[in-house]
Amino acid sequence: MTDPRTRPVVITRPLAQAAPLAQKFAAAGRHAEVFPLLDIQPLPDQSALHAALRDIRRYAMVAFVSPNAIDAAFAHLQDWPREVALAVVGEGSKAALARHGVTPQNATIFSPLDPQRTDSQTLLEALDLDALRGRRVMIIRGETGRELLADALREQGVEVEQVAAYRRSAPALDDAGARRLLALLEAGADWIITSSEALRYLLQMVRDASGDAGVAKMQQQHIVVPHVRIAETAQTLGFVQVTQTGSGDEPLLAALQFRA
Repeated sequence: MTDPRTRPVVITRPLAQAAPLAQKFAAAGRHAEVFPLLDIQPLPDQSALHAALRDIRRYAMVAFVSPNAIDAAFAHLQDWPREVALAVVGEGSKAALARHGVTPQNATIFSPLDPQRTDSQTLLEALDLDALRGRRVMIIRGETGRELLADALREQGVEVEQVAAYRRSAPALDDAGARRLLALLEAGADWIITSSEALRYLLQMVRDASGDAGVAKMQQQHIVVPHVRIAETAQTLGFVQVTQTGSGDEPLLAALQFRA
């Protein structure tokens, strides 16, 4: 029987976050293929983000919805004011802050306490809402996104300002990309999927490239997801081999390095 660890690991994160994880898999002896399912682009007009960050000290806290939000914001920042707290959802966002020099040693960073449950709801549970009541909080996010965090903070009497920093879209699938996708599908792979949106894009790409037969084959592939919400989406979309891990790179590495 073929060792499952000889299959390629397909990393579908946006390109900026995919390459570092691919290097970690290579160091662990797994062949990684980078196949981004989300294209992240800065907004053409960055003036609103730039203006909000220029006056950042008037906020009690700034929440980032993703590593992409962090990278977009820090393109306008030289350093972070220690008196302004930060809030992030997952381990990937904490790693992104660290790449920009922001760590628990020099900043107050709130994040979900349970790495198995990392979303807006568990972030809310980790915040000191009494201390935020009546004060300003900025949420840096994509052009579109869920409103749960903003709505919940407003219900607690927090003044919330949401600022868009980037836009997400499905990457264009050219002929070369379609051939590569179908080759991965034919060979069989372990697919790392880090958002429900990306998973839907993947199925649409397969349908465009290979029709319903390709979709049926894709649904038999093994996918690895870092959150229960993505696992639920996968099951709804007909995937039958779904492994859920915790947030961050290490649980993904562990799940695939030792999968028998």
